[in-house]
This record gives sequence, C-alpha cells and structure tokens, in this order.
Amino acid sequence: MAKHSEKKILPYSRQQLFDLVSDVGRYPEFLPWCVGARVYNRREESFDADVVIGFKMFREKFTSRVLMREPGSVHVDYITGPMKRLYNHWHFTELEAGGCLIDFEVDFEFANRVMEQMIGRVFTEATERMIDAFENRAHALYGD
Repeated sequence: MAKHSEKKILPYSRQQLFDLVSDVGRYPEFLPWCVGARVYNRREESFDADVVIGFKMFREKFTSRVLMREPGSVHVDYITGPMKRLYNHWHFTELEAGGCLIDFEVDFEFANRVMEQMIGRVFTEATERMIDAFENRAHALYGD
C-alpha cells in the first residue's frame, strides 16, 4: 500500500489548476510514464477515463471515474485495472493574497504483490515527479 499527501501554494488561480488537473485526456503530453489516456462517459460533473502507464517493460491500463466539483476539487476513484485500490484527491483553495493552495492525496495498492513491491521502492520519487510535472505544465500554460 502506498500513500502520499502534499500541500503546495502555486501562483495560479483555483480555476486554472482545476482545469489542468481535470483535463485527463492531455496527461500523456506532460505526465511521466503516462503513455495514453481516453476520456468517455462525460457527464456534467464526472467522466470515466482509461489511463495507460508505461515504465520500462511494464504497461498497465486502469479505468477511473473522475468526479469534479468545479473549481474546488477533483476526485479520482478506481474502477478496474491492475490495482486493488486507487484514489486521489485534489482540493484547490484560492488565497486572498493571490495564488492557490493545492491539497493533494494519492493512495493505491496493486493486486500483484511483485508489482506492489517494485512500485513501493520508487513511489515517493515517482509521486514527486508527477507533482512537479503538473507544476511545470501550469507554468507552461499560464506563465509566472
């Protein structure tokens, strides 16, 4: 079981960060190890997404339901794939002085013990790289 939470203040609006995180179809453009994404079953406040993660010889697809409470939060709940459990939550709080506080949490467990042990060793580094990728994407889209 791997779990990580992080809070970070970024110089972007709550709406900008919400838009970035909820645009799952564009994840392969900037997110490490994300080699494919397909969004479907769009509804007003949710959609389903297939995401393909590739790393060296591994390639796994998982399906999640993305629930959006614009512009305050994005919740991702696992439907199917190689995991026992997966969820991540993003909360965006606009700051009076400008910018936005991001409160991020991810929790997952692979069904395969070998995969769990392999990922567990690099989980913290991988999560930090993913958070950095979102921050770099925000900078590329919205500037300083």
